[in-house]
Amino acid sequence: MTALLSKYKRHKILFTFLLVVLGIVLIFALIVNQYWSPILAKKVKNIVLTSSDSLYTIDFSDAKLHVLKGEIDIYNITLKPDTAVYNRRLKNHVAPNNLIELRVKRLVLSHIHPFNLYFHHKLDIEQVTLREPTIKLSYQLNHTKDTVIKDRRTTWQKISKALQSIHIGQIALNDVKLKYEDYSGNKVDVSELKELNFSATDLLIDSATQTDKSRTLYCKDISTELNNYTGHTPDKLYSYNIRYMSLSTQARKLIIQGLDLRPVNLDTFLKTTKQDCFTIHLDTIQFNRFDFALYQKYRILNTSNIKLSHGSLEVINNANKPLDSNNVKTFPNYLLQHLKSEVNIDTIQANHIDVAYSETGKKSHKSGTVTFNKASGTFLNVTNNKLALQQNNICTAKLSSYFMNRGKLDAFFTFNLTDSNLSYSYKGNLGAMDIKSVNTAIMPLALVKVNTGKLKELTFDIKADNRHSRGSVTLLYNNLKVTVLKADSITQRLKRLTIASLFANIMILKHDNPDSPNQEPRVSSVNYIRPNNFAFFKTIWHTLLTGIKPSVGLNETMQQNVKTKIADMARKKEERKIKKAIRQQRRAERQRKRALKKQEKALNQ
Repeated sequence: MTALLSKYKRHKILFTFLLVVLGIVLIFALIVNQYWSPILAKKVKNIVLTSSDSLYTIDFSDAKLHVLKGEIDIYNITLKPDTAVYNRRLKNHVAPNNLIELRVKRLVLSHIHPFNLYFHHKLDIEQVTLREPTIKLSYQLNHTKDTVIKDRRTTWQKISKALQSIHIGQIALNDVKLKYEDYSGNKVDVSELKELNFSATDLLIDSATQTDKSRTLYCKDISTELNNYTGHTPDKLYSYNIRYMSLSTQARKLIIQGLDLRPVNLDTFLKTTKQDCFTIHLDTIQFNRFDFALYQKYRILNTSNIKLSHGSLEVINNANKPLDSNNVKTFPNYLLQHLKSEVNIDTIQANHIDVAYSETGKKSHKSGTVTFNKASGTFLNVTNNKLALQQNNICTAKLSSYFMNRGKLDAFFTFNLTDSNLSYSYKGNLGAMDIKSVNTAIMPLALVKVNTGKLKELTFDIKADNRHSRGSVTLLYNNLKVTVLKADSITQRLKRLTIASLFANIMILKHDNPDSPNQEPRVSSVNYIRPNNFAFFKTIWHTLLTGIKPSVGLNETMQQNVKTKIADMARKKEERKIKKAIRQQRRAERQRKRALKKQEKALNQ
């Protein structure tokens, strides 16, 4: 019994001691909290002001230090730029390109070391969490990377009087609402992002990392994820959607999944604008060795490799373009030369992209479509960087696809990226296929239907610029027979012209090339002048067509003879109609006279 009482007293004393210690700790924590809050507020405000050269100020309603949890909670944070300081920098041409405003209801700093901060001037935090932050980011190109900056001190050098180092193990921003304003164009482009998550690991600012180029914004890695982003282009003609996007600065990789760009309304688009219409879908776009810091500062796209996987590109030629308009801006080398942003891409790899080009026939008023299915290829040296162009000003593209989903097509393009005349070249060959497969294109566009014909090979070698295309085209084929068509405005259908078809098959067309196995094949020379309103795709299509026509017997002389013959046939047909009408009129007149005589004879009787 005595032993039990003794044991009870020892437990009671221990329990009382623990309560006293806990009470002292709680009182100490309360005192420290009250003491540290104003110190923390002063430190944070001073760090932000110093590190940004007085450009940014930060304010918050309250800050609480929880010693036992090793946590600081900061409430109602507002980070914003000082407009007076920004305007002064703008006049001196040293204003930053990006401005940021941040509002956070609650910021949680976990596992901090306050004594390390106070005694050793080192800010060490394991995790920073921002709950539902609202960010406004604006971009305007105020200076380039070549601008001379008077203050070349690093961030660490600017804060070293207040802090020896800053280390944050993990930074997390969840459910971010981001408003992005781009002032680089003629109009302000405003985008609003939701379902956006950011995270950064191992942020370290000290004497060792102040010049560490392997880090981005002093972080070992910055990653972001975006889901279900939709928007419109600045001209409101297109809408776009991104299903998922992720970025990792450590891996230097940007991945976009489910990209769609399409006109808001196709009919309205073709009526209200003179541009060609594009519809794009890509399952995956992957940027490798993507320089995020360079893009973030100066909007320079610098990446070693872009991979485009599985998708489609549809181009619709706009028939509303006036004949005197110059559609040269659709040429790839023109687009690169006139991009507002700098682009420097070593390689673009495309895999399984379906390409379709559609055009409306002037006489048939029906759409004809040329397709290149399962297209894959490699583009090299896609750049408008001046230094890169001094070393190599040629962009090359090696492409392969299935023309009209039938014949294997291989082509090689070169583009001169510095030539004001936009010179380029292309050569390649198309393998065996049934020529009837092209009927969906040539029936509405050329008013010709292929009845029979086997293509053995089509080869082409063209050198061109924005005005002329010159080269050669060889078309090898057998047993070509066609039907000549005519657009019927009443039934809105294509009608067969029997006589013209017979004339074409008997008198005009060459049914084989070569004509016999012992003869050399016919080779067509091409000298094509591009009409001003022809786009790049349309120019290539009509250039090749210029070489294909003589191969089948439709050279310039023959085409003129055909037109003359058809005109003569139409004239004779019209003459026959007139003669027939005259004969019918005379017959009716004779019948009328006979009827009158019968009436007179009946009256006389």
